[in-house]
Amino acid sequence: MGHVVRMTATGAMGITFVFLVDAANLFWVSQLGQPQLVAAIGYAYAVQFFSVSIAVGLMIGATAVISRSIGAGNRDQARRQAGAGVVIAASILAGVVALIVGFRHQLIDFTGAEGETARLAARYLAITIPSLVPMSAALVMSGTLRADGYGAKAMYITLFSGMVLMIVDPVLIFWMGWGLDGAAIGLVLFRFALLGLATYFAVIQMKLVDRPRLRTLRNIAGPFMGVAGPAIATQMSTPAGNYVLTIVMSRYGDEAMAAWAVVGRLTVVVFGGVFALSGAIGGIFGQNFGAGQMDRVRQTYRDALLFCGVYTLVAWCLMLMATPYVIAAFGLTGVGVEVLHAFTLVGVGGFVFIGALFVSNAAFNNLGKATRSTLVNWLKDGVLSFPAAAGLAALFGAPGVIYGQAVAGAVMGLIAATWGWFYVKGLRGPDEAEVDPARPRAYPNPDRYRRR
Repeated sequence: MGHVVRMTATGAMGITFVFLVDAANLFWVSQLGQPQLVAAIGYAYAVQFFSVSIAVGLMIGATAVISRSIGAGNRDQARRQAGAGVVIAASILAGVVALIVGFRHQLIDFTGAEGETARLAARYLAITIPSLVPMSAALVMSGTLRADGYGAKAMYITLFSGMVLMIVDPVLIFWMGWGLDGAAIGLVLFRFALLGLATYFAVIQMKLVDRPRLRTLRNIAGPFMGVAGPAIATQMSTPAGNYVLTIVMSRYGDEAMAAWAVVGRLTVVVFGGVFALSGAIGGIFGQNFGAGQMDRVRQTYRDALLFCGVYTLVAWCLMLMATPYVIAAFGLTGVGVEVLHAFTLVGVGGFVFIGALFVSNAAFNNLGKATRSTLVNWLKDGVLSFPAAAGLAALFGAPGVIYGQAVAGAVMGLIAATWGWFYVKGLRGPDEAEVDPARPRAYPNPDRYRRR
């Protein structure tokens, strides 16, 4: 539990600060007094979420492959794999960026945006989407640091980059008078700062990334995409679900969409610890799996579920108390107020189950069953979310979208957590297969493993 908490805490501090700065970005835009600007960011976010999820999936694939090599004691191979992973991630994102920029107007139109709001959302995408290429390389290097147990250094990457965005946002949006364009440019600067800091810590300081070689690229492509492919498919389910829910929410106008944009930012701020948990335990799973320490794999799964439950309950209480202040800060009105109340009363509580789903995802992705993560996530976001949200929206209006999202998460979270536990429980290391399970056995000498 100590290792889970330490790795998660460093990840949570970094990722939560980044999301907090992103929420501040939305806050500054909201102070311009034009709800359609906030709505435009909400529509753009629904599209951009897809490409960010691809980058995260590639990071998961790199972390899984690299951490297994570290656990097996092959550090030179891990460095070569990290270098190849950076090249693969940046190349794939370059293709994705080209597609989104080329079809941005059509993608925005599909979400239900109209008129000036649609034009602003497309413009925001055109400015911000290309910067996902350097961000994808930075994410792989950050995942490499976590795979080797350097959680604090991975935190510094996002923490210091977030400080850059915190400073430049009000300058670009207000002082220079660039408004929505200023918010977009600030996001671009933030992503390049990520790349610079990731290169410094992972490549220059810790020397965890070797120069990419053609031979390594060929050798790693299969194992890397074997994890990254299903991981990307898994990550894509969330933006797909968010996309269709955005379509449902857009029927209730710009007030509802402004609140939906705020809910999106609050989700990642409040649950930065849960998102960081799934990334942090991936390296722990991978190292111990590579070292044959299945008892530690099982303990990590149990501790992660416990951490997730306690974290969510604390976050729920805090959000209930903060609701009126959030409404006032973002200037929400009318149906937007109803949407936010639905989120803090019901949606936040649903993360008890969604967090359990994330834990099972980390286990499946790093323990050889990545396609199971894909299955359970698409069942939640691709099968259950839309009918649940549409049906409950017909009964309760815009807040029904929040209720439907929570119902889908609760159902699949319980199923995924149970399935993941039985899979982890059934894993056996090489020493366990030779020992009578009824007899107690000693742990291997922990000093054999530099990082656990």
